Amino acid sequence: MAGKVVLHYFNGRGKMESIRWLLTVAEVEFDEVYLTTREQYEKLLSDGDLMFQQVPLVEIDGMKLIQSKAILHYIAGKYSLHGKDLKERVVINMYSEGLMDLMEMIMMLAFTTDEKAQLDTIETKAINRYLPVFEKALSGPIYLVGSKISIADVQLLECTLMLEEKFCGILAKFPNVKSFQGRMCEIPAIKKFLQPGSKRKHQPDETYVTTIKAVFKLNLPLK
Repeated sequence: MAGKVVLHYFNGRGKMESIRWLLTVAEVEFDEVYLTTREQYEKLLSDGDLMFQQVPLVEIDGMKLIQSKAILHYIAGKYSLHGKDLKERVVINMYSEGLMDLMEMIMMLAFTTDEKAQLDTIETKAINRYLPVFEKALSGPIYLVGSKISIADVQLLECTLMLEEKFCGILAKFPNVKSFQGRMCEIPAIKKFLQPGSKRKHQPDETYVTTIKAVFKLNLPLK
């Protein structure tokens, strides 16, 4: 019998946060092992657990999975969060990958030396490229694709909350998205996840950045 899901990553958001969100919506309990030292990372490498020498790493169903998109697709497929057929799935994936592109830009803010320029870029792209797509998609339906919640819906909520942390009022001109966000936040598992003390991570701080630099032996400057 497979044990509890275990996540191996830093004590911060990064590419693991969407996985935490999806497991939460699927109501799957998970434990976390935080990477804090270079030695931990080297142990994972020597054990052959990191196919491409990268994390996130997720232990689930007797497997050790890497690559965040592959992990998300597995969880979404297992817990019926990936559409009812192949056509729904490809649309869900298009939405999902667009959201991941936008969220990755936000993730990199902690590592940039020119935060203002990056913020300007993110805000412009969010308003002109990404949010209009979801505003149109949500002009009638409750969910982005089909009649039930999917990974794309979960990531849209995660992304809009991240955007509002940086740009207060950014959803003012996107009422359908804002209404969707409100509905999603009332789902019991999500409502609990948004409360203090949950496994949801805070915005990255200097400790998070310093730890990543130390573990991966990076020479990225702190902003």
